[in-house]
Amino acid sequence: MGDSVWERRDKEPRQGLSVRRIVRAAIELADADGLAAVSMARVAERLGFTTMSLYRHVRSKDELLLLVVDTLAEPPACLAEPVDGWRAGMERWCREHLAALRRHPWVLQVQASAPPSTPNQLAWMDHGLRVLEETPLSPDDRMSVLLLCTGFVMSQARFTVDVSDQAERDYGALLQRTVDAERYPALRRVVDAGTFGAAGADQDHDFTFGLARLMDGVERLVRG
Repeated sequence: MGDSVWERRDKEPRQGLSVRRIVRAAIELADADGLAAVSMARVAERLGFTTMSLYRHVRSKDELLLLVVDTLAEPPACLAEPVDGWRAGMERWCREHLAALRRHPWVLQVQASAPPSTPNQLAWMDHGLRVLEETPLSPDDRMSVLLLCTGFVMSQARFTVDVSDQAERDYGALLQRTVDAERYPALRRVVDAGTFGAAGADQDHDFTFGLARLMDGVERLVRG
């Protein structure tokens, strides 16, 4: 399945249907109504063609989703720009990765089903590994650091999708009502400090804090 993505991704648009138009229509459907809305029939309807006509360009829905993932995973040009040191490079890599996932959060549901295998996904990996080549880490350790960063970014992206600002405020209000100071003294002190659902809180605070601590750990490994 993965090989077919490499074969089809660079085909130029033709008159009428093309792989690129089909992929773009699938992305537009998912952006509007979620991943569950994407089917070969819905994509064909959006483009004004029959479902069978799509199969001349894309073999299956699974292949279509791989093509969608590859299209959305195209690395931004800024990843190739010079940066001051490996830490700044990895911080940029993580931030750009998070931004890409936030633009189309439903893609997380597709990425969770298979390891990176499309050309653009591998390009993301390559950018990160090139940054880490500035360190004395072994190839195994560089790959482990990249996987650690990937897991952190994806968990933060999922949290952003799953927990809205209103849900966080509601959770804070619930804790204010239910957390007993005698039974949960440490938690009560955090609640009283306004940590949960604070008005005007920086939505990226947890990501920035976590990324800094993650990079602190990698830096210690590099120095060691």
